Amino acid sequence: MAIEQGLSEIEAQRRLETDGPNEIQRSTARSLIRIVVDVVREPMFLLLFVAGGIYLLLGDFVEAMMMLGAVVATATISVVQEKRTDNVLESLRDLSSPRALVLRDGERKRIAGYEVVRGDVIVLAEGDRIPADAQLISGNNLQVDESLLTGESVAVDKLMPSNENAQEIPNVYSGSLVVRGHGLAQVYATGVNSELGKIGKALNDIPDEPTRLHIQTRQLVKLFGTIGLTLSLLVVLFYGLKDADWLKGGLTGITLAMAILPEEFPLVLTFFMAMGAWRISKNQVMTRHSATIETLGSATVLCTDKTGTLTLNKMAVSELRTPDQQWQFGSHLPLSSPQLCGVLEYAMLASERNPTDPMERAILTLADTHLKDPKYARSQRALVHEYGLTPELLAMTHVWQTEGSQEPALIATKGAPEAIFDLCHMGAEQAKEIRQAVNTMAAAGLRVLGVAKAKFEGTNWPINQLGFDFEFIGLLGLADPLRESVPKAVAQCQSAGIKVVMITGDYSLTAMAIASQAGIVGIEDHSRHMLMTGDELSLLTPDQLAARVGEIKVFARIKPEQKLLIVNALKSSGEVVAMTGDGVNDAPALKSAHIGIAMGQRGTDVAREAASMVLMQDDFDAIVKTIAQGRQIYDNIRKALAFIVSVHVPIAGMVVVPIVLGWPLLLFPAHVAFFELVIDPSCSFVFESEDAESDLMQRPPRPAVSTLFSYQQIMTSTLQGAAVLVSLMALIFELRSLGVQHDEIRAASFVAMILGSLLLAWHNLKSINANAHASLYSNRSFFIVLFASLLTLLLINTVPVLQSLFKFANLTPLTLGLVCVSGALSYILIRLIRHLSRIDLLNIFKTR
Repeated sequence: MAIEQGLSEIEAQRRLETDGPNEIQRSTARSLIRIVVDVVREPMFLLLFVAGGIYLLLGDFVEAMMMLGAVVATATISVVQEKRTDNVLESLRDLSSPRALVLRDGERKRIAGYEVVRGDVIVLAEGDRIPADAQLISGNNLQVDESLLTGESVAVDKLMPSNENAQEIPNVYSGSLVVRGHGLAQVYATGVNSELGKIGKALNDIPDEPTRLHIQTRQLVKLFGTIGLTLSLLVVLFYGLKDADWLKGGLTGITLAMAILPEEFPLVLTFFMAMGAWRISKNQVMTRHSATIETLGSATVLCTDKTGTLTLNKMAVSELRTPDQQWQFGSHLPLSSPQLCGVLEYAMLASERNPTDPMERAILTLADTHLKDPKYARSQRALVHEYGLTPELLAMTHVWQTEGSQEPALIATKGAPEAIFDLCHMGAEQAKEIRQAVNTMAAAGLRVLGVAKAKFEGTNWPINQLGFDFEFIGLLGLADPLRESVPKAVAQCQSAGIKVVMITGDYSLTAMAIASQAGIVGIEDHSRHMLMTGDELSLLTPDQLAARVGEIKVFARIKPEQKLLIVNALKSSGEVVAMTGDGVNDAPALKSAHIGIAMGQRGTDVAREAASMVLMQDDFDAIVKTIAQGRQIYDNIRKALAFIVSVHVPIAGMVVVPIVLGWPLLLFPAHVAFFELVIDPSCSFVFESEDAESDLMQRPPRPAVSTLFSYQQIMTSTLQGAAVLVSLMALIFELRSLGVQHDEIRAASFVAMILGSLLLAWHNLKSINANAHASLYSNRSFFIVLFASLLTLLLINTVPVLQSLFKFANLTPLTLGLVCVSGALSYILIRLIRHLSRIDLLNIFKTR
């Protein structure tokens, strides 16, 4: 095949059929049915179905439909949220196969990127996204932005060698962007065989991991379910063997199972996660898997890329220097010095008129702001000749002449400082002084360019740039600016005990400078042991890396595959790892991390597919808000579960105690079903809407080995429920001693049990160390449940039909007074238990 002819259409079609389309391997989009199946096959949802089935067997169709309705509603929220997230990701998806200009049968032809095949000759121009991996055939001033692959914000020069043996012919890679120049390249790898495709393919080898919250909740459901079923079976056997009354035993056993069966556990987890994802979406954060919200709240390490994540991925001129003057962006000093303006002017003249290169665009932006004098206008001059970068001389030169003037041509050049030193034929002493300034600027994280000028008579231009008599005029430093919100967000992470680690492909000096600006490292941290380079990492075994990774805050010159090693090392050392990123090179680490957070606006398909969360606005500050919400959700789940445990103690006791003492039954399935009407909205809407506590982001992260419910929390919850049960028993004993009829005792104890449950909900809205009274005024949902519960109690104790249904009798003023006394006793005992828990006295049981 002749290079200038390209492939024939016939050969291209044959290779397309053989190699397949030029597409990156991606996960298959989930259908609505698949999402529904994934949601409802959770054991927790199955438990809800079983609970609804029990109500159906009892003939209580209203309660059964309510329970199954809760299943449908909660599943709908989860399905809608996950489907919505998938749809947003689909709309966000970049065209993974961009349009490409190729040579076919000797003619240039624009084709879809997926039709590019191995052997195609592609035409490269400024602004083009490269469709496949290719080897350069020819190039003129060609620069490529490979930050999505390498993480480096500075464009890479793609220069053809002076002769074939000078150096290896450069390659260009799929997904990279041409920012300057033009050229031809021949494709040697497409689709999954490209560098970008290999990364996407590697994601399939990383398994998904269930969150700890799912695991622990399943354990709690199994534990309480086992206890409830065991006790229910014992009750059935007790009545059957003792009195041969198997029917009564069966009815009582089912009532006890309903009292203990923790159907609220799955309701809390699924409802809180679905609602949490919905609330977080208001902050422009989409959760691909809502359960990861909880894990994010427990993160101990946040690994972040530099380019485009901490920084804007947008170059800006930060500093100008001459041998005796200096100007810095943001110094509020006017750029009025003729010498400094001269540096900027000649840097502008050495740039393209309409550049796509980020550095040249930054130079022109600053020039437009400060060089308003007409004498600086390029429109008065004509570009008559130019010299591009070469491997031997990393500088570019433009030759300008003023139209209609006989004055000598102006020669402007900019480039690597060492190249400018050579062009200026600089002496050793002068070069040493300027090199110190270069090092100082580089240590501040700047990309440094030297600028020089010359004049030339005539039009017989030299063969190369060395033919001009250049005069050094100064240095220009460019920076990839830090996002404004980053330092505050990093500080909040650190106050929350979350270590922020920067992983970048940039040089060490640049990386440490950006880390300093972001607050990731402080002045006292500027030591070698806080930094690790890719070369150093490559010498370590996985065990050695895991031993050292805890002290490193900045990883520099890191290769894409090394990011995954870092994440795995952190995981193996017991850290809960969150990883942010936007490039293809971040994708394996995003998937391997406990929480992968991808940038939605800038970034690749592969990264978003690998991540569990996507930041729609690429706002680093949103990560901190999501962490806070994750912690709040977890806090509220624990509070809700504490309430569930405590509230099931009195209801189970009201079934068991009469059996043990030989009393007539106080509760029937209808009572328990009504009781659920108080528990369900309390543990869902009331606790889910509870505001975050003031110290939420001042606490350290939960230990990786922590359980959802500690021994002390179970003890505290159980004792709070026992406090209500003791108050109820005291009420019942007193009423029985007064000779009150049994139906009135049932009504009084039921009212007292509902009031006690509301007290438990009120107290558990705040943690042990917080002021519970504050919740009474801040949680409107609690007021709604409180009002609805009191109104319903009033109705079932005054409306004859409802009284008959619940087997209640009218309450006398004396009985009502004793109910109020029982409520007051419950309040006092609950407050006492919470106080003992606060001073940690309950831990004495732990050692016995």
